[in-house]
Amino acid sequence: MIPLAMLLQAAQVEPLPEEAAAETAQLADAAAAAAATTAHEGINYIDLMVKASLPVQLIVLLLLAGSLISWVIIFRKARVYREADREADDFENRFWSGADLGKLYSAATDRNRRVSGLEAIFEAGFREFARLREKRGFDARAQLEGAQRAMRVSYSREVDQLERNLELLANIGSTAPYVGLVGTVFGIMVTMHDMLNSGEQTGIAAVAPGISEALFATAIGLFVAIPAVWAYNRYTTRVERLAVRYESFAEEFSTILQRQGSIE
Repeated sequence: MIPLAMLLQAAQVEPLPEEAAAETAQLADAAAAAAATTAHEGINYIDLMVKASLPVQLIVLLLLAGSLISWVIIFRKARVYREADREADDFENRFWSGADLGKLYSAATDRNRRVSGLEAIFEAGFREFARLREKRGFDARAQLEGAQRAMRVSYSREVDQLERNLELLANIGSTAPYVGLVGTVFGIMVTMHDMLNSGEQTGIAAVAPGISEALFATAIGLFVAIPAVWAYNRYTTRVERLAVRYESFAEEFSTILQRQGSIE
């Protein structure tokens, strides 16, 4: 007789090879989909900001405020320098076209418009030259020196206007990385303190969130500093180029005034 145990074992139904392969394929597809979803999630920067410690949050907010200020300065200065170049080109075209100096001065002193740049330097020099020429006891040399002094004052005023807020831009660009580094140090200190207070053995998986929050402050600091430093270097070059242009015009205009004084 066949033992009862052998009959029961023969009666069990084993899974077909096709069914097992299909089940394995489904599990592999599910694992691949989960891995793809995790890879596409990336880093949630808002979540890093919300979960960071209070000192890190304050430092990041300070850096974001500095970034906003620097971008406002960048866009405003871009407009100022573009208008300065355009006004300088326009006035030089009118000046060297042979226009009468008296008419140019009348246009510069028009109350309905604001003059700046080359036109302001011309207006200051010609006004002082004409004022001294109307007085007795001033020779041509004194008239020329007075006009040159007036143009130097106007030149300094115009260059100061061009350089306004560039120092703030430089300060933001130079200090932002260090401020971000301070946030990183605070974040690491808080993470280490929490590890010690937990009293448990912790691995990289437990420490990684705190370290990433701390490094987030350094990343924000670099994000703030790089555009500010780039804009400062670029705008400093533009100011120097405009300053050379203003100075050259003042010297050329001094030569014209000297020639007029010697003729009269």
